[in-house]
Amino acid sequence: MKKNFYLSAAFTLTCFLFISCTKEDSLSATDNSSVVASASIDAVNEMDIQTGAQVSFDKLTAKKTGKTLTNSCGTVTMDPITTTFPKTFYVDFGTTGCQTNGITRKGKLKITFSNYITETGSTMTVERIDYSVNGNKVAGTIVYKNTTTTVPQWTRTVTNGIFTDTKGDVYQNAGSYTIKQTAGVSTLTLTDNTYEMIEGTHTVTKQNDAKITLTVLEPLVKNFSCDYVSKGKLKVESTLLNGTINYGNGDCDNKGTYTQNGIEFPITM
Repeated sequence: MKKNFYLSAAFTLTCFLFISCTKEDSLSATDNSSVVASASIDAVNEMDIQTGAQVSFDKLTAKKTGKTLTNSCGTVTMDPITTTFPKTFYVDFGTTGCQTNGITRKGKLKITFSNYITETGSTMTVERIDYSVNGNKVAGTIVYKNTTTTVPQWTRTVTNGIFTDTKGDVYQNAGSYTIKQTAGVSTLTLTDNTYEMIEGTHTVTKQNDAKITLTVLEPLVKNFSCDYVSKGKLKVESTLLNGTINYGNGDCDNKGTYTQNGIEFPITM
């Protein structure tokens, strides 16, 4: 198994859910703000997992001594300092925040490793401390567990998630997904890697108790060489929403569709 597969193990879900679509009049009667919030929540969760994977590479595998995290403005410290597991690191983005790739993060991430992230059974736990992303406050815990048997596999479980957007709307969220690497395992490059989210459910509950549930209907496919999910389906359920998000047949583009009651709505991610 290659040593660096976990660098992109965080199966990026940015904009998995539709943020804009045509025929808005047909959906205007529904409260789809939870769907939009879900996209942001998933994006932040995957961003934080990716940060944890980078900490693992920078501070555990590569054993670098510098405090600054690669490709991030966060400063990393180990506390307590130890040579044995578990090992806990803090990624500090500052009280006023710092920006990378147009994304401003404030506060801290507490990341605890039970063992090397590549070891089956190991866990990486990410906790947020006075943390925000682009002005959206984020709380909750992510446990990223290596469940590999023959091919790399992880579960990503979110508990006590609270997302407060810039308007002050609050969304509680929780769920668990299973992710497998299905291509590129035997090589030492990342560009041929393919990941599939094979099962899982995530729920988002708005402060007025309007809840949306998203369930993997057909495995979602993400190629490392493509910025977008290119194939697969999610089932969307709530009081008013009951449809399917379809990401296409494998083309690398930002297009998809949402179908409800036989009516198809174009999606741009």
